[in-house]
Amino acid sequence: MPVNLPTPLSGDLHSIPGIRIGVAEAGIRKAHRRDLTVVLIDPGASVAGVFTQNRFCAAPVQVCREHLEHGDIRAMVINTGNANAGTGEDGLKRARATCAALARKLELAPRQVLPFSTGVIMEPLPVERIEAGLPAALADAKVDNWLRAAEGIMTTDTVPKAFSRKARVDGVDVAITGISKGAGMIRPNMATMLGFMATDARIAPSLMRQLAVELAEGSFNRVTVDGDTSTNDSFVVIATNQAAHAPITSLDSPAGRAVKAAMLEVARQLAQAIVRDGEGATKFITVRVEGGKTGGECRKVAYAIAHSPLVKTAFFASDPNLGRILAAVGYAGIDDLDQSGIDLYLDDVHVAVKGGRHPGYREQDGQRVMKQSEITVRVVLGRGDAADTVWTCDFSHDYVSINADYRS
Repeated sequence: MPVNLPTPLSGDLHSIPGIRIGVAEAGIRKAHRRDLTVVLIDPGASVAGVFTQNRFCAAPVQVCREHLEHGDIRAMVINTGNANAGTGEDGLKRARATCAALARKLELAPRQVLPFSTGVIMEPLPVERIEAGLPAALADAKVDNWLRAAEGIMTTDTVPKAFSRKARVDGVDVAITGISKGAGMIRPNMATMLGFMATDARIAPSLMRQLAVELAEGSFNRVTVDGDTSTNDSFVVIATNQAAHAPITSLDSPAGRAVKAAMLEVARQLAQAIVRDGEGATKFITVRVEGGKTGGECRKVAYAIAHSPLVKTAFFASDPNLGRILAAVGYAGIDDLDQSGIDLYLDDVHVAVKGGRHPGYREQDGQRVMKQSEITVRVVLGRGDAADTVWTCDFSHDYVSINADYRS
């Protein structure tokens, strides 16, 4: 069960003028499940994306990057059940064939379509099944299909992930809705995830790439489940430019800050939902590192803690074997780190002071916190004013079972 993550309701999600979504069953890998999603984008929209930093990136990621360079994106096609990764030149041909198939039906150029795939790696993409499923997906296209889309892009997720917000710009309400998928093979830069966010706000096309990067940096690049960077990670931001306000030409303007803040809130909810639904997760853990010289070194320490299997299994067992956290701080790669300046807290419990056990710390207090479903680990490095935060989960027996059985 996901950690304190309710299933979204369709009525909680705002439709975005200029976006229609259709979902269908194409039998890409398993029968009787929604596995094909199309997103139709009205003319005049601005689209940007950020993608995995894994050098062994999937064919759809390569094609998306190519097509975004041309601009004027009018549609997206998303399949689950097959990642089309590790498929070489044939995989690129199949990704392009998918774009061409949808483009023909919409009377677009293939470069106006973005393809996305998620699922098993090193298997040929069944383009013929995707093409056969497109008529049903197009027939299903509606403005209020965000929840069905969130369900349609799931793989090992146990619940769909979708959130909405509104922002006020020049006296006008603008809507923001986003969906994501991901539960395993998750680490920053980015996670094994697909994320899609749209707004009807009017945002200058020149700002879109910067906006997508900043949203990802503040959300999806701050989560980790198991430390594995995927081949298919993609996060796409769409502004349909249909709201009745003056165009936003700077993200530092009052209007730009308002829209970005609301979009970042949605992105963080989507990113944290991935961790809450982490494969086999029973606990949601915030790792906050303070007192660093730079944000970068704070992130190094936070990721070292969040990625540690020893730390994560201790949290699953509610075992306050907290020397594992201090050990992770020590191997994070901060060469001139002075251990005598380090303090460690679990929620409000002061565990270690100046690099050693706090005189007042009692193990039962640590265990009390570790039994909670939501826990904050706070490390104070004592060497500066920088701070940063990442979100992770524990490792349970189910994580091994889910991944051992993934292809069966």
